[in-house]
Amino acid sequence: MNHLIFGGSGFIGTHLKRYITETLSLPDLVYSYDIRKKVSDGFSELDVRKPILIDLHNAESSIIYNLAAVHTTPGHPDHEYFEANIFGAQNVCDFARKNNIKTIVFTSSIAPYGASEDYKTEETLPMPNTPYGISKLTAEYIHKLWQAEDPENRKLVIVRPGVVFGKQEGGNFTRLYNSLKKGFFFYPGRKDTIKASVYVKDVARILYEAGQKEKPGHVTYNLTYFPAPTIEEICVTMAKATETKAPKVLVPGWALKSAAGSAYFGARVLGKNISGIHPDRVKKLMISTNISGEKLSLSPYKLQFSLKEALEDWYQDCEKKGLY
Repeated sequence: MNHLIFGGSGFIGTHLKRYITETLSLPDLVYSYDIRKKVSDGFSELDVRKPILIDLHNAESSIIYNLAAVHTTPGHPDHEYFEANIFGAQNVCDFARKNNIKTIVFTSSIAPYGASEDYKTEETLPMPNTPYGISKLTAEYIHKLWQAEDPENRKLVIVRPGVVFGKQEGGNFTRLYNSLKKGFFFYPGRKDTIKASVYVKDVARILYEAGQKEKPGHVTYNLTYFPAPTIEEICVTMAKATETKAPKVLVPGWALKSAAGSAYFGARVLGKNISGIHPDRVKKLMISTNISGEKLSLSPYKLQFSLKEALEDWYQDCEKKGLY
């Protein structure tokens, strides 16, 4: 069997490739594709926004893992989310059709639910309110149309991860750790903001196992702890795992947004970019991602790492020198 990873040089894709490679035995093969050139690291260059022309022996005997996406928000012009995520979904599904591939595992996002404090399950009506969320929901439906063309034989697994953290993440959890280490982190507006999150090693395992074990049809799983942790729980757990001090100071939301706005727009006037500081990013910090992971917790793919175990494992992987 062939395992085809689109978006393979990204954070999740790199961990997925490693997990599959370490799990498989011959003659199964792993092929990884990405728009970024990393051929020397075992990746082949491919742009999913264009028709996929891969000449692969025994292509019919393949599982597709579609992780290719433009996802950082804010950070891209609106059209880039739609081009990559919608055209990418169309081209991946067309490639599966042409080669009679019957299994696709698609990594979506919790963004299709939209920003609100409401508790959300896989049955909640999606109401995306960002270009990224809209493009991801559209991509889900494109994959569902592919599956519906041959429902007795085609298998579609859709996963909606919360914030994915782990080694080489370089995102929210890494920035949080760096702030804690320097003593610069303050709770933004509140301490009880819920943040759906999941460890990347669990994500890689679930993508692989669901692709293997699910029967023809389509299924959607939220990938997050159940219940999802609060920002205070994340901070306290991270501080204990990495031997740093947990934050205690709470800064009013209006003050934080004002400071971020002044810093961001002031930097733009000076022609500079301040990484990680954006009024919209600060606003996101104060809104819960109250996503249910109950369905996952009751499934055969339930998480193997608790939040505490995941942070300790990540710290160990970094030789206890930090989280990076």
